[in-house]
Amino acid sequence: LSAQARHVHSFVAMQSATVARWGLAQAWQHARTRPDCVAASGNANFASISAFAEKVPMSKFEEGEYLNDRYKAIEDRLAIVRKRLNQPLTLAEKIVYGHLDEPDKQEIVRGESYLRLRPDRVAMQDATAQMAMLQFISSGLPKTMVPSTIHCDHLIEGTTSPQPDREESYGGVADLKHAVKTNKEVYDFLATAGAKYGVGFWKPGSGIIHQIVLENYAAPGLMMIGTDSHTPNAGGLGTAAIGVGGADAVDVMAGLAWELKCPKVIGVKLTGKLSKWTSPKDVILKVAGILTVKGGTGAIVEYYGAGVDSISATGMATICNMGAEIGATTSLFPFNKRMYDYLVATERSGAARLAEAFKENLVADAGAKYDSVIEVNMSELEPHINGPFTPDLATPLSLFAEKAKANGWPTQLKASLIGSCTNSSYEDMARAASIASQALAAGMKAKVPFTISPGSEQIRATIDRDGMMDTFTKIGGTVLSNSCGPCIGQWKRTDVAKGEANSIITSFNRNFAARNDGNPATHCFVASPELVTAFAIAGDLTFNPMKDTLIGADNKEMMLHAPNGDELPSRGFDAGVDTYQAPPAVMADRLKLVVQVDPASNRLQMLQPFTKWNGGDIEGARVLIKVKGKCTTDHISMAGPWLKYRGHLDNISNNLLIGAINIDNNKPNAVVNLITGEEGPVPATARYYKKEGLAWVVVGDENYGEGSSREHAALEPRHLGGVAIIVKSFARIHETNLKKQGMLPLTFVNPADYELIGPKDTIAIKGLQSFAPGKDLTLEGKRLDGTVYSFPVHHTFNNNQIGWFKAGSALNAMAAMFKGKGKA
Repeated sequence: LSAQARHVHSFVAMQSATVARWGLAQAWQHARTRPDCVAASGNANFASISAFAEKVPMSKFEEGEYLNDRYKAIEDRLAIVRKRLNQPLTLAEKIVYGHLDEPDKQEIVRGESYLRLRPDRVAMQDATAQMAMLQFISSGLPKTMVPSTIHCDHLIEGTTSPQPDREESYGGVADLKHAVKTNKEVYDFLATAGAKYGVGFWKPGSGIIHQIVLENYAAPGLMMIGTDSHTPNAGGLGTAAIGVGGADAVDVMAGLAWELKCPKVIGVKLTGKLSKWTSPKDVILKVAGILTVKGGTGAIVEYYGAGVDSISATGMATICNMGAEIGATTSLFPFNKRMYDYLVATERSGAARLAEAFKENLVADAGAKYDSVIEVNMSELEPHINGPFTPDLATPLSLFAEKAKANGWPTQLKASLIGSCTNSSYEDMARAASIASQALAAGMKAKVPFTISPGSEQIRATIDRDGMMDTFTKIGGTVLSNSCGPCIGQWKRTDVAKGEANSIITSFNRNFAARNDGNPATHCFVASPELVTAFAIAGDLTFNPMKDTLIGADNKEMMLHAPNGDELPSRGFDAGVDTYQAPPAVMADRLKLVVQVDPASNRLQMLQPFTKWNGGDIEGARVLIKVKGKCTTDHISMAGPWLKYRGHLDNISNNLLIGAINIDNNKPNAVVNLITGEEGPVPATARYYKKEGLAWVVVGDENYGEGSSREHAALEPRHLGGVAIIVKSFARIHETNLKKQGMLPLTFVNPADYELIGPKDTIAIKGLQSFAPGKDLTLEGKRLDGTVYSFPVHHTFNNNQIGWFKAGSALNAMAAMFKGKGKA
């Protein structure tokens, strides 16, 4: 044998488990990808993915789409990038740069250059898919150019008490039946549009988009975009999954390169090991406390270190999911055995073997440099509770009771809710059930309403089969449908009056004011499912299950033991009811389908193009509202009952900024019409200005537009005549969404200039005739007393984005491009 062959043969001999699992030929291939073997060969291209003979489908639903082809494209692009950069790469860089369009020509500078990328797939939830598909239909293309899916998870309202509109029933079965009836028009539109344009359709009841993606579509090294801010959940399987607005999804579905500012990379080094009450959720709750809600903006958070291997794949997904709460572009974990095992458990063993063969491109290079590094020792990490009103207010469990009392937070708990896209895995449910079963054994039940939201039909069926559902029900829990439910405000809560201060605790991800139940006085706290379950049993937020006792039915004290649960079901997953609709395989069959929208519908409305830029500066614009403090996408375009209008731009625009606080009067949804002098709702005032031909602007504070990816928060101001949003800083997705719709997202060069603008001022924005990247514009303001002021405002437009502005929107620019090429 040659020296290289002896080296590899020796390695294979030491890896008997690998040989047993894959067979000698594939173990040999695995060995050849190791850096020491590549070095021994003297050929960096020795371990090409082309040598992997097995053809692996991207998913069982997409015939003719192969993971091998994606990996080969990544490998080819990285070969070019490595020669250009000549430096070790982080995992984030490998995946992002491995998806570059024309990697030999693009400038690559972290935090500065704009990259043109080729994502592998698109996923859309039903609330945002309506507008995305309406925009795609406007493109005139016959089919999406990349694998795409629609997931019906947002429009199902959860109930926990008898409802007249559900025949005095409540809970998952009743809620799903009600949703199918009330949303029939929207579901029919999405199903038909999906079938016509080649988009997979997951029916209501199938589960939450991110859980479905993790179970079926995510794979190490891929890049995907999704029209939901928690798309990064797929980072638990090493996918660079990025939340976007619908217009971005349309670009990718139309076969265009997708644009992203080259992200910085924040490294989070994990050491030690989780134990007892500490869970993966506590890792991200801790990181959120360190980085805050805007600390990850413009960056990918990449986890690494010896501690990574102690976390399950679904635990990694939890951590990546809540990366949205720190503003991160996405979050990632390196490929490891936990991911391999999850892929095998979800019937994707071919993808697991292929990823193992491709592993050198699915982990960071030795010596890779991060822009900043955080270290978390999980052996020392305490369980955390974050909130209220913001997901970055992190408090260790040992300090929480004292902090709650000191801040006057209501300590009597009113509800506990587990599940959601963040924490509804088999492992999460098993650990929560282990706590519930202890209470049952002691004769106790939940002292407060306790809800369980399974993440998917597969999870629901499996935990039902394995007895967990029975445990939750016996403890007094209400099992909701396989959907988002209360996490996004789809909760028909009846136990607390609006305005009544109260506390709830959830295993969800987001806890802004009024987020879950529409009540701005509800104090929502976020924790792990097992901790939320313990609080349901105690009914008191001052309870600490690590040291406090409970009184059982026999009047004896008992202490809850630390939770436990398998990360994967020993009997395998039960797929449950088949809820997937594949598009017709034959193009001719798709072309026969007709997608109709009733002009009289109040749920759906075909889109009309926005007007082009008129070629001049903005003059005489009114300040619609000067926002005080935090202004999330929930403040700009509320969810909850407004979700039903996500496909009808004019109707949903009636919720524009109704949650934002007016600095002039400290009230929501109350502004002065600067023409009539009358006080009225924000949307009505905007409509008045539009009718009179008057432009208007919004003035805001820090991290404006944080939270959801919903592009309605950008579409609505554009539709009602807005021209610019001027703030101290933006959340990434919202800033891009505003650009896509032809708005001007501008920031104060000097944040103190926020104080100069009065809510009754008239605004001009100068310099648009020479609008160029890196060149500030000028804001000129005029007060009612005639005094004037001016200062520079910054923008982040590049040349392509300036083209969107001039065309009136990115969709207008795309339509013009296709028309020029004869595609539409």
